[in-house]
Formats: sequence, structure tokens, C-alpha cells
Amino acid sequence: MSRTKSFIVATATTLCLSVSLLVSGTRRVHAENVPVIDITAKRFAFSPDKITLKKGQTVKLRLHSEDVTHGFFLRPLKLDEEIPAGQTTEVTVTPETAGTFTTICDHFCGANHGNMNMTIVVE
Repeated sequence: MSRTKSFIVATATTLCLSVSLLVSGTRRVHAENVPVIDITAKRFAFSPDKITLKKGQTVKLRLHSEDVTHGFFLRPLKLDEEIPAGQTTEVTVTPETAGTFTTICDHFCGANHGNMNMTIVVE
């Protein structure tokens, strides 16, 4: 390989690595600044049963099931998550619409499943 080609390849490789490190570093810093809200699901309630979010602010919802598999569904915020029994599911959301919304468990979890919901207020 000629000296010029070697220089071009080395420069391109360095540039790619630099951009990769910059992008991954930006994601890591951004992820650390995102507030986390813990929500626990168990027959037949979410805890807390009401949270307030700010329009345009990204948050991470850490959803945990204490017993059986539950769902976490809220169409206006484009949330449709499954929370496997005894596990945690994380989802990042940026609400774009203000209002009061009802999140439901959309995975049948027992006799009172139809009453399992929580309120999400976006201000």
C-alpha cells in the first residue's frame, strides 16, 4: 500500500473512532441526566397510583412486577409494555401532550384485572 493510502486509511480510522467515542459519550451523559420513576405492579394495582410528568421532559419509567406478568398500556404516550413476573422493564418516554391519562394493565392478571390502572398527569 502506498504511503498516501496508508495515511488516508489511518486518518479515516481515527476519525471514525473519534466520532464513535463522541457519540457514545454523549449518550452516556444524556442517560445519566434522565430522571427515573419506579413503578411497581402487583395484583391489582400500580404503586404509586399517580405520577406527574412535565411536557417535553424525558423520563425513564422503571416498571417492576412483584407477582405475575402485567401490562402497562397508555396509547397517548405510546406506551405498550409487558412487565414479566418478578422482573423489571425500563422504558424511556418524552410526553408531548399535556393532560390527565389513565394507564391500564392490558395483560390479564386475575379477577380484579379490570380495575388495575394508574393516572399519569402531564403538565
